[in-house]
Amino acid sequence: MSELLRVDHISKRFGDFYANKNIDLTIESGEIHTLLGENGAGKSTLMNILIGLYQPTEGRIFLRGKEVRIESPSQAVSLGIGMVHQHFMLVDAMTVFENIILGDRKAKGLFIDRDARRREIEELAARYGFHVQLDRLITEISVGEQQRVEILKALYRGAELLILDEPTAALTDIEVEGLFDVMEKLKAEGKSIIFISHKMREVLHISDRITILRAGETVTTVGRGEMDGQGLANLMIGRELSESHYEKKEPDGKTVAVMDHVSYHRQSKHNGLSDINMTIHAGEIVGIAGVDGNGQTQLAQVITGVISPEEGAMNLKDTKVAAFDPLEFIRNGTAHVPEDRNLQGLVSDMSIADNIVLKRTESEQFSSGNGLFLKKNVISSYAEEMAQKYDIRCRSVDQDVRSLSGGNQQKVILARELESMPDLLVVAHPTRGLDIGATRFVRDQMVAARDRGVGVLLISADFDEILELSDRILVLFEGQIMGEYSGKNPPIEEISMAMTGK
Repeated sequence: MSELLRVDHISKRFGDFYANKNIDLTIESGEIHTLLGENGAGKSTLMNILIGLYQPTEGRIFLRGKEVRIESPSQAVSLGIGMVHQHFMLVDAMTVFENIILGDRKAKGLFIDRDARRREIEELAARYGFHVQLDRLITEISVGEQQRVEILKALYRGAELLILDEPTAALTDIEVEGLFDVMEKLKAEGKSIIFISHKMREVLHISDRITILRAGETVTTVGRGEMDGQGLANLMIGRELSESHYEKKEPDGKTVAVMDHVSYHRQSKHNGLSDINMTIHAGEIVGIAGVDGNGQTQLAQVITGVISPEEGAMNLKDTKVAAFDPLEFIRNGTAHVPEDRNLQGLVSDMSIADNIVLKRTESEQFSSGNGLFLKKNVISSYAEEMAQKYDIRCRSVDQDVRSLSGGNQQKVILARELESMPDLLVVAHPTRGLDIGATRFVRDQMVAARDRGVGVLLISADFDEILELSDRILVLFEGQIMGEYSGKNPPIEEISMAMTGK
């Protein structure tokens, strides 16, 4: 193989803080090269340098042996570098076709030969086995198809180096297999892929080489097969990470939430609920197993008061819910870690401190005059205490929460929700996109909450996570509960079959 890209001693400094420091990285033509590191290890900063969003403070970049300075994303595209971000960069109001040709450099003047472009895109899609609906709006297609659109868009622009940032985070197992097939086809054509993932099983399966970053610096580069997952994890976090074995418990009998024949849009197999009966006790974790897109979102929304069921009833702490309103659910002891931390869990333009106290700004502890005057010093001091308690790694609690890594953003949400001392904690996909260290921390917090007597509803598309944490397991398929199983020695094959509706 020949060298495609080389990064020599790249550093990126923000004030006195080094996000990257003396990073060395070489990408060969026709290889899948994984970047592995904790949230905040510097992966995103390095990728933003490669696509021209950031300029390095020090160091040099070589492409095909020639030194280059990548000063803008458009220049990165012209150099053959494309990136598919974890949060897709698509225009919802446009069709798939319009998104792919947006900014098309092949256009002459003001006019685009749409028929010719369409033929090119269809040929490209057929070449890689992509099924895309060119005339559908982005909002009308699945997450997996949106990702294929992003990859097609990069390939259409001539990408020879494709950066995939957490590409499997929101995909089903079948979609992941399809993505890996595409990656292998690209590799066979001599294209190179930088693969960013925290899922060790995937990393060991698809990678040719793996480079580990820690605290903004290169630790080492190893070939696949040179090190097992445990060794890679230890290098990532800088210490030995022991296996977790959470004890399964029986609840104390007290109920914190009951759903009685609840239905919502029951005719919809993927966005509805049909005749749901479920009880959550204090001091247990009830896991909802199932392929993503089988009513999990709607279940979380009903049980936190975001939407009202069309049929059935619900009790919170033995009291029938009269009005489905999120504020009333909060007042009745419900906490919620939502599935999309950026859109639903945080106000990204607000500080870490303000996000931590977001639900308690009217309390006498943090304000006076019924919430009119915030006690900034008290809030700041409290946020510092929470940052220590929940290991939120930040320069200051006054920085925007958007500047944090995904794992640290999730810790901000956990701090806010758990410190409200809930009776019911609803968590949806709590470790999606998180590294091994942050995943362990989040899971430890859920188990600790259970041990304090909190009833926890865990919704996750990660089957291993459901098996590891749940005291009881319910399987959701097309909006219906297909079965209930003990978390102790669960029948894995039976649960897997139930997840497919059998």
